[in-house]
Amino acid sequence: MVWQRKQFFFFVAVLLGSLVLTAYLVSGQTELRITCVEGGRLLLVLPLETDERFTLHYYHSVENTPIWEVHSVDNKGRIYIEEERYLRFGAGMGRMQGVGNLVRRGPHDVIENMHFPTGDFILRVGSPGVDHTIFWRDTKCNLSLIVPHKAVKFTAQPQSFAYKLWRCVFPHALTPAPGAGNV
Repeated sequence: MVWQRKQFFFFVAVLLGSLVLTAYLVSGQTELRITCVEGGRLLLVLPLETDERFTLHYYHSVENTPIWEVHSVDNKGRIYIEEERYLRFGAGMGRMQGVGNLVRRGPHDVIENMHFPTGDFILRVGSPGVDHTIFWRDTKCNLSLIVPHKAVKFTAQPQSFAYKLWRCVFPHALTPAPGAGNV
């Protein structure tokens, strides 16, 4: 009887250990981090499911017309640009040969189906009025109001399933709450 009890507890310990190890080894989500290049101040942390999208919206500095850049992140932490949308061809805008399809959607020129790897990238945040704004789920964060004229870095890192569970219970302080609107 004592031997059976020891076997049972050993089996339970091995099973729990295996579950914990699996939770750390299995991919759970990717975390997009936006940090100031100078000083490394963390500004925003966005958990993203594989291929989930976020949008960078701003106003063209020369033409003052709105531009939307839709990005995704894969399960290895690679960032891709998926789509660019703008009202008309502006300085620095346009199609790269062999990347995406240029279509018209209402008043917008849209380069869709890009899936072009950008990797980690640095953005020089414009003034209020340029309004570099991140749209994610039901929230938006205007970086131009927080860090105008600063360089920020977008990086994505895969996280384990265990980390995802942890963040479900204890969200990162710099992750906007669902439906928070403006951050």
